[in-house]
Amino acid sequence: MGVSATPQWPDLPFAAWRQTCETLLLWTQIIGKVRIACTPLINHWWNATFEVTSRGLLAAAMPYGERTFDVIFDFAGHRLHIEASDGRVEVIALEPMTVADFYAAVMAALHRLDIDVQIWTMPSEIEGAIPFEQDRIHRHYDRGYVERFWQALLQANRVFTEFRARFIGKASPVHFFWGGLDLAVTRFSGRTAPPLQGKTPNVAKWVMDEAYSHEVSSCGFWPGNGGYGRAAFYVYAYPEPAGYGDTTLKTTAASYEKDLGQFILPYDAVREARDPDALLLGFLQETYEAAAELGKWDRKALERPASH
Repeated sequence: MGVSATPQWPDLPFAAWRQTCETLLLWTQIIGKVRIACTPLINHWWNATFEVTSRGLLAAAMPYGERTFDVIFDFAGHRLHIEASDGRVEVIALEPMTVADFYAAVMAALHRLDIDVQIWTMPSEIEGAIPFEQDRIHRHYDRGYVERFWQALLQANRVFTEFRARFIGKASPVHFFWGGLDLAVTRFSGRTAPPLQGKTPNVAKWVMDEAYSHEVSSCGFWPGNGGYGRAAFYVYAYPEPAGYGDTTLKTTAASYEKDLGQFILPYDAVREARDPDALLLGFLQETYEAAAELGKWDRKALERPASH
């Protein structure tokens, strides 16, 4: 591997910040569940997601009565801001604290803003999860690694947005899913999909049926907690067409992981590349094309002409 020509892609070794990552995942789930409680369901749970901003993550304009409120993870200033449309603001320092203490601080801050929200306090998508109000195990917050994660999200968000712009069919925004702490963008063929099989910890079947009601090719970025054990970009198709995992890729650093049912490109391969953007875009494009060709998508109707 050559030396990265764009040092904005930071080193993000999962082992070095695993405890912080696990704590941050739970903190974002608390805010994510507040978002679900306050927003109407939009197809595939797009209402539940966060946006990447130049300072961190944003849960925007959640309605509460006739008011709205934002929740902002400010990873530049290491503060959680809760900002109501009546001008009132609450700020919580992002620093080492237990999940139980963070949950209590968030609920108290919302209450001071006259926002009283009830959420299901069992974390989603996590085996052996502990309810937020009882979790005094996860308590780590390493500022330096949180900043690296935020910078990695900024780069991934930028490249994913360029990839998203190539598609004129139904596609998701580039958005952050707090269930798995991953950034994702999804393209749709326009056809419905068969019911999803299997179970996800602490997630009802109808929730997953809503998420995967239609045929997709989806890509994303994990910081290391997605079952691969290190930061990586992933791509999968649902339903997976025959022969998809046997596709030979030009991106030699990528491979199909049968246990995950996904193509994986290690983050380090992108970070260390001479042209990280080109490497990542190439991977996203060829894995999408494999899904679209094998799945017989109407590509002419769905894709923006290359000249635009």
